[in-house]
Amino acid sequence: MTDADIRRVRATPSGPSAGLDLDAVRRAADAAHRGSREAQRERRLTDGAVTALENAGFARHFVPRRWGGAEGTFAEVFRAAATVGEGCASAAWCAVLWAAHGRFAALLPEEGQKEIWGEGPDVRIAAALMPPTGSASRVPGGWLLQGEWDLASGVDHAHWVLLAAPETGEQGWPVRVFAVPARLVTVRDTWNATGLRATGSNTIVLGATVVPDGRTVPLAALLAGDGGEDVPRCHAAPAHLAGGLMFCAPAVGAARRALVVWTRWARTATPDGVRPLDRGSVRERFARSAAEIEAAELLLRTAADRADAGAITEAVTAANRRDAALAVDWLATAVDRLFRTGGAHLRDAEGELHRHWSDILTVASHGALRLEPAAEAYARSLDADRGGDA
Repeated sequence: MTDADIRRVRATPSGPSAGLDLDAVRRAADAAHRGSREAQRERRLTDGAVTALENAGFARHFVPRRWGGAEGTFAEVFRAAATVGEGCASAAWCAVLWAAHGRFAALLPEEGQKEIWGEGPDVRIAAALMPPTGSASRVPGGWLLQGEWDLASGVDHAHWVLLAAPETGEQGWPVRVFAVPARLVTVRDTWNATGLRATGSNTIVLGATVVPDGRTVPLAALLAGDGGEDVPRCHAAPAHLAGGLMFCAPAVGAARRALVVWTRWARTATPDGVRPLDRGSVRERFARSAAEIEAAELLLRTAADRADAGAITEAVTAANRRDAALAVDWLATAVDRLFRTGGAHLRDAEGELHRHWSDILTVASHGALRLEPAAEAYARSLDADRGGDA
């Protein structure tokens, strides 16, 4: 390992964060749970859940302190999003992405940050970054941006959006990310998935709009993190160091709650006086699923600790990416086993277990959590750590 492999960063202080209030996080989980049926039906979060998530401090969690944010830790936001996920995975998904997108926006030039947070840190930011679409071309004073972007989670409640577009006419078509006020975009209602239904991951349409230089950054720089001297740990981290574990947090909460719902069923006696949990096969499935859920959370908590402290190397980043992919697979396997073991009424399409099951499978299908590219990156990191020697 060379000195160039190690980022010099300012460690984020441990202890209470100004961005996440634990009591408010629990209240947000309760609000999300109460509004979950309406949110499922309308395919967007309720206003009450959005307000509760804002009060909990998700949007400000990674915002620079000079704008009133917390520059918080990955472990904190992971635990908080998992707690909200027990109430509603869609709410947790939007919450953790609003936090993550604030971290990305902190890499914009100073003038862009001032536009976003000059009046306060509780700014909800949606994003559509991968794959880059639309087009961006140089014009006097900035960039002419236009196009259509899919899968912008939480955009219905966003104040700003981050959009990734290739630079037209440039060799290799480099990609830039642009910050645009949400009032300038049109949102098309296109999200109707079986899981995470209330995330409102709709399509963004933007007509020809000039975005000033102060509100744009190369995508490669955003994904790499801030490699400068004396920067907060959360802003130095490359996207893959903590992105996967934050995606997994809603699934952790949903899996915990699924186990509670299933256990209630398994401990209830049938008309003949026998409980499902009295059967050996059911006890075995219960034990396996409970252990896998706990193991997945432990693996992700360890990954969060690595993201918050120690050297930022290719090997550490690859290990976290590997562990997120494996953990979400364990969660999906565990809850799918519970779902298949439960009785017919427990599998009702309007039931709570069905919601958690479909939400977790949808999280597990996300491209950022695929094991194949994560395994490739992990194997490559071992070769890099050895200098290419076998």
